[in-house]
Amino acid sequence: MEIFWSIVLVSMLTMFILLDGADMGAGIIHLFVAENEDEKQRIIRAIGPFWDGNEVWLIAAGGVMFFAFPTLYASAFSGFYLPLIMVLWLLIFRAIGLEFRNLVANDLWKTAWDKAFGLASLLLTVFLGAALGNVVRGVNLGGVENGLARHGAVYFFNPLWNDSFSPLSSQPGILDWFTVILGVVAAVTLTIHGAHWIIFKTDSPLNARLKKLVVRLNMVLTFLIVLSLVAWLFVRPSAMDNYFNHPWLWIFPLLMLFALILMFRVPSFKKDHSPFAVSSLFIASAFGSTVAALFPNLLPGTNSHFPSLTIYNAAAEPYGLQVGLVWWLIALVLVIAYFFYLHKVFGGKMDDVHYH
Repeated sequence: MEIFWSIVLVSMLTMFILLDGADMGAGIIHLFVAENEDEKQRIIRAIGPFWDGNEVWLIAAGGVMFFAFPTLYASAFSGFYLPLIMVLWLLIFRAIGLEFRNLVANDLWKTAWDKAFGLASLLLTVFLGAALGNVVRGVNLGGVENGLARHGAVYFFNPLWNDSFSPLSSQPGILDWFTVILGVVAAVTLTIHGAHWIIFKTDSPLNARLKKLVVRLNMVLTFLIVLSLVAWLFVRPSAMDNYFNHPWLWIFPLLMLFALILMFRVPSFKKDHSPFAVSSLFIASAFGSTVAALFPNLLPGTNSHFPSLTIYNAAAEPYGLQVGLVWWLIALVLVIAYFFYLHKVFGGKMDDVHYH
C-alpha cells in the first residue's frame, strides 16, 4: 500500500503542476509579455474558469500526505513553515489580483492588481522550484550540529537562507545557490507551459509572439537543465544510483529529452493543443525523473545520525491506508466528474468568454 499511495501523491502533485502551473505561467506572460488591455484580458479569460479548480490538486495532495504519510506531513509542515506561509500569501495575492482588477474601472487600480497577479505567479514558480530543490538536496533531520541533535529524529528547521548560501552547509537554508537554480528552472518551464496554454485557449495576436518567445526560452531551459543536473550531482553524488540499479527508469529522462526537442518545433505545429500537450509531457517526465532518482525517499536526510524519511517509515498504519482508499476513490470520481464538466462547458477558445 505504501507504493500505491506514493504513486497517488506524486500523481496529484503532477496534476497540480500541469494545470495550475499553466495558470502561473500565464501570470508571468501577463506581467512581462502582454502589451495592452486586450492581450491581458485574453490571458485572464484563458485561465479564469479554471485556476481555482486547478488548485484542488494541491489541497488533495496535502490531504493524501496527511493521512497516508503523517510523519512526512508533520516533518515538512514544521520544517518548511516559513516558506509555506509565504506560498500561502502568494496564492492569496494571485487570486485577489485576478478577482479585483476588474472591480473598478480605473487604470491605476488595474495596474496595481495586474502587478500583484503577475509577481505572485512569478514568485510562486520560483518558490515551488526551490521547494523541490530542498527535497532533492535533503534536509538536516534532527537538526544535528557538532554531533548533537537539537530536534527529534524527523524534525528540522531551515532558515530562509544561511550565511554561506551553500547547499553543502550542515545547516542549509531554504534558498541557496542550488535551490535558486531549480527555482529559475521552474519559472522558465512554467512560463513556457503557460504560453502554450494561452496558444491553446485563445486566438490572440499575442500567440505569434509567444511561439517565437518559446523557442528562445527553450534554449535557456536547455542550458538550465544541464546546469541543474551538474549541480545536483555535485550536491548529491549518489543522485543517479537508482538509474544504474534499475535501467528501465531511463524512460523518464528519455521522454523528457524527447519532449524538449519537440518544444523547439512549436512554431510549426498546426494544432493549437499540441504545444500544451508537449510541455505537459516534458513536465510530467521531468518530475517523474526526479521522483525516480529519489525513490523510495520522500525527504532525504543530510546527516548519518537519522534515516531519511521514506515511503515505508513515514507511512500510516496499514489499516488507515486501506480505509483511506475507499474515501479517496469517492473523491476521485467527484473531482474527475467536475473537471470533465468544466472542460466540456469551457472547451475551445476563450476569447469571447468574459471573466467578470
